[in-house]
Amino acid sequence: MLLGLDISTSITGYTVIHDGKLIKIGAWDTRNKNKFPTLFDKAQFIRTDFKKFKKTHNIDEIFIEQPFAFFKSGGSTAKTMATLQKYNGVISWLCYDVFEIQPKYFTAQQARKMCGIKIPRGENAKKVVLQFVLDNEPTFKVEYTKFGNPKSECYDMADSIVIAKAGYAECQRLKN
Repeated sequence: MLLGLDISTSITGYTVIHDGKLIKIGAWDTRNKNKFPTLFDKAQFIRTDFKKFKKTHNIDEIFIEQPFAFFKSGGSTAKTMATLQKYNGVISWLCYDVFEIQPKYFTAQQARKMCGIKIPRGENAKKVVLQFVLDNEPTFKVEYTKFGNPKSECYDMADSIVIAKAGYAECQRLKN
């Protein structure tokens, strides 16, 4: 089984794949500042679920989306990027500590390309990825807000599916 992660300090999406089929899709919502005042509190919450995963899923590969490492206009600040890098490192370490597996990494662009997703210039990548997953994964369901927009975690879950599918494709490529 393979675990794909889209790590964020607010919502982390996860997907478990076995033999190319989606087994489990979900997200850890750590936006509540009272419940999760620090990155360590968020990481501890995810660690607890990792331990449950270890008991119920025989994870043998882990793939993680690399956080952005460059600036673009209108993008994240250096402080935000540094925090995300730090948090990604903590969750990566937890993967190694709990599952005893060194995660492998893809950029979002690499994973999308491996899954055949093309983002037209000027289009919102998150929306394109979500639509691609909805069109190609019948088991993936989206929950909507009262205003008719997809809930935030749906985008993170879709990204984790793309990372997991790219990871599966990479494992198949290496077998052949």
